[in-house]
Amino acid sequence: MTTEPTDDLFHRLEQLNRIGAALSKERDISHLLETILVAAKSITHADGGTLYRVADDEKSLRFEILRNDTLKIALGGTSGNPIDFPDLPYYNEQGRQNNSMVAVHAALHAETVNIADAYSEEGFDFSGTRKFDERTGYRSQSFLTVPMKNHENAIIGVLQLINSIHPETGQVVPFSVADQSLAESLASQAAIALTNRLLITQLEELFEAFIGLINLAIDEKSPYTGGHCERVPVLTMMLAEAVSETTSGPFADFRMSEQDRYELKIAGLLHDCGKVTTPVHVVDKATKLETLFDRIHLVDTRFEVLKRDAEIDMLRRQLALREPKDSTAEAQLQDRCEQQNAQYNSDREFLRHANVGGEAMQEADQQRVRSIASTYRWRNAAGVAADFLSADELVNLTIRAGTLTQAEREIINHHIVATIKMLEQLPWPKNLHKVPEYAGGHHERMDGKGYPRGLKREQMSVQARIMGIADIFEALTAKDRPYKSGKTLAESLFILGKLKENGHIDPDLFDIFIGQRIYLRYAEKFVDPRQIDAVDESRIPGYGHRDP
Repeated sequence: MTTEPTDDLFHRLEQLNRIGAALSKERDISHLLETILVAAKSITHADGGTLYRVADDEKSLRFEILRNDTLKIALGGTSGNPIDFPDLPYYNEQGRQNNSMVAVHAALHAETVNIADAYSEEGFDFSGTRKFDERTGYRSQSFLTVPMKNHENAIIGVLQLINSIHPETGQVVPFSVADQSLAESLASQAAIALTNRLLITQLEELFEAFIGLINLAIDEKSPYTGGHCERVPVLTMMLAEAVSETTSGPFADFRMSEQDRYELKIAGLLHDCGKVTTPVHVVDKATKLETLFDRIHLVDTRFEVLKRDAEIDMLRRQLALREPKDSTAEAQLQDRCEQQNAQYNSDREFLRHANVGGEAMQEADQQRVRSIASTYRWRNAAGVAADFLSADELVNLTIRAGTLTQAEREIINHHIVATIKMLEQLPWPKNLHKVPEYAGGHHERMDGKGYPRGLKREQMSVQARIMGIADIFEALTAKDRPYKSGKTLAESLFILGKLKENGHIDPDLFDIFIGQRIYLRYAEKFVDPRQIDAVDESRIPGYGHRDP
């Protein structure tokens, strides 16, 4: 091993410090591993090198990055070229330590191995290296193999450098004492940086898995909302990326960093987490009379009771006419009973239809429900005369739009209050502290008539406004709702345009949503092909032929 001038050593120490700072900032694992190897090659003047990581089974070393400047070889990392070399096992078939492999030896014994010339070194098996040299014409000479230890002193990888090139003569020389010291220092910093990055990645994966668990719980409660929790974040990010890419207009200065994207993604995944508190019979209410079951069947039974009573009454009256043998009067009773039953059947079919719900129930239909409720009486199981429709049934069957009463809508709306309350309880790190605001604002309106806080456009973040559009459009096109089928693209965009005109959604974001065809990109991935019809953008309310 050689010594070297103080100036060069000082320069390389400064380089090591800069590398350490760069390693601590790198978020991508592949980039981080590549940075480690390239940095090690640079500060030791190595021509080539390999970075190994301990395999998941902790019984072998796995090739991660391989570089050789002379041979112009770049494998693994960001090169796009996979490494198909087999792992290096810690133990041979006899169960003995595989100390003949220098990288394995360094890992097993947690010690650096500095070899001046592999061809003359004893104790290690370099037959594979010799074959490689024969095949490529290369001459592998000096080796510096350094184990990478984490903060718990556990080996997590091995850094192996090949052929130190003298900066002045260009000749291959042994790795110096300074090279070894610098490489060991870098390996130590790199191991900590890698461990920290892996830990952060694992925590992020755990966090996202936990979010998935919450959405799974919602999905298990109601299959009608689980898909919504998955699709809204995707559509949110589609629109957010389009907004971020605009170079003119109101959002020309809006840009998102990777952290911003991650924060919005998490908010999207959690935007409906409060639905875990919503009663399932309200979420899944497919008809107006549905609770744990559809009570229209109880109404059907009452009609059958009315028909039975009418028939019994008819038969009794007919029986009373048998003595005088008045066949005409009997026929009239029969006709009257049939007409009454026909009216019962008509009213029953009407209530069945009213129970389904829809976009808007006419006032005349609502009045007919009230008339049925006030006209008919029936005898219940106790033989007591009772109202044909209970007060609750009357309220439900006269719902103007949809299947929810006002009280039930308030229960549904409470999920956003629960979402905000749940999210604000969490100790969010700085890079995620806006998640509650993004997730909690998707039911607000631009005119301040939304809920739960009645915020206006200028009081809301762009991200929350983006999520509001995504939430509505997903709901319009979703085919898995219990109370409706999915609307076509043209129908959905017409409704969305009306919402823009009514001050419900952000007009500028709406223009980008249409102008950049975000709706179509989303539909091609998530909407039933039968719903994807031709869209004439000039007919969309509030849009027409305009550029965003």
